[in-house]
Amino acid sequence: LIPLVFRLNYSASDTNDRNRVKSRLKKFISRRPSLKTLQEKGLIKDQIFGSHLHLVCEREKSTVPQFVRQCIKTVERRGLDVDGIYRVSGNLATIQKLRFVVNQEEKLNLDDSQWEDIHVVTGALKMFFRELPEPLFPYCFFEQFVEAIKIQDNATRIKSIRTLVKKLPRPNYETMKILFEHLKKIAAKESVNLMSTQSLGIVFGPTLLRPEKETGNMAVHMLYQNQIVELMLSEYNKIFGSEED
Repeated sequence: LIPLVFRLNYSASDTNDRNRVKSRLKKFISRRPSLKTLQEKGLIKDQIFGSHLHLVCEREKSTVPQFVRQCIKTVERRGLDVDGIYRVSGNLATIQKLRFVVNQEEKLNLDDSQWEDIHVVTGALKMFFRELPEPLFPYCFFEQFVEAIKIQDNATRIKSIRTLVKKLPRPNYETMKILFEHLKKIAAKESVNLMSTQSLGIVFGPTLLRPEKETGNMAVHMLYQNQIVELMLSEYNKIFGSEED
C-alpha cells in the first residue's frame, strides 16, 4: 500500500510540475518579441542575404548593395586572371561562414586571410543573387526578356533588350549595370581566365533571371537565360550606354 501511495503522490507532483512548465512556456511565447521588434530595437541586424534588393538599398541609402560593390572590387583586384573565375566553386562551408558574417556584422574585410580563396568571394556573390526573394531581373520582366532575345534581327533584339533594361527599378538597373560591367572585364581576360561571355552566360543566366513558376521546358528556358546574359555582356555599351552611344 505504501509504495502505491508514493507512486500516486509522485505522479500528482510530476503533473503539477509539467503544468507549471507549460504555463511558463506559454507566458514566454506570448511575451517573446517579434523579429521585426528585435530589428527595430537594433538587437538583431537586418539581413543582407535573403532580403529584397530594394530593401537592402533603402537601408544602406544606396542603389547598389555595399556587399556587391565589395565583392566586385575584390575580384577585380585579385581574381581577373584566375582560371575559371565564377565557374569554379569555392568551399561551401567557408562561403556559408562569409554569408553569416555579412548578415551579422557591420564591417567586412574581404582581404582577411579566411577569405583568401577568391572562389569563396565569387561563390558568396553568386549566393547573394540566388537568395534574392525576387531575381535581379524581376519576375514580371522574365517573359518580356525571353521574347526580346527571340527576335531574329540583331539590331532590333539589342534595342528591345535596352528598352526593357531602362524600365527596371533603379536598384535593379544600377546593380545590373555594375555587375555586367564587371563581368565584361572578366570576359576581356578570357585568354587567361578561360571565361568567355558564353561561359559567364551559363553561370549567371539561371542566377539572375528565372520565371516565378517553372512551366514548360526548363531546358529551353535555361537556353534563353544564358543567351540574354551573353548578349548583354557582348553588347554592354549599346544596352547600358547613353542614347548617343
